Amino acid sequence: MEITNTTTDEAVLRELGGRLTQTRLARNLTQAQLAAQAGISKRTLERLESGEVATQLSALIRVCRGLDLIGRLDSLVPAATPSPIAQLKLRGRERRRASRGGAAAASVVAESPQAPWSWGEKS
Repeated sequence: MEITNTTTDEAVLRELGGRLTQTRLARNLTQAQLAAQAGISKRTLERLESGEVATQLSALIRVCRGLDLIGRLDSLVPAATPSPIAQLKLRGRERRRASRGGAAAASVVAESPQAPWSWGEKS
């Protein structure tokens, strides 16, 4: 199954759990072996593999580390790289906060001030 923006949270958890199970089995590890290697309880691993919601993100990270998949998490949330224009505006400084209005405000082009427009006037 492909995970998309329309996939429900429960379906994503079940799919990830199934993928973890298949990877564990492909490496010929029992749940007990992987749980011990990851430093979590066997029950926590069972919950992860079944897609139960009551698991912690740290447990997922530990299991990924135990299956040698930790490097792939980098592609999950890649490091943000500012555009060349943003880099010029920052002049080497690190951005510390969002601008007012979010992304929509960032896309508005600044215009020169003009007299207010009103109905019925001809340009």
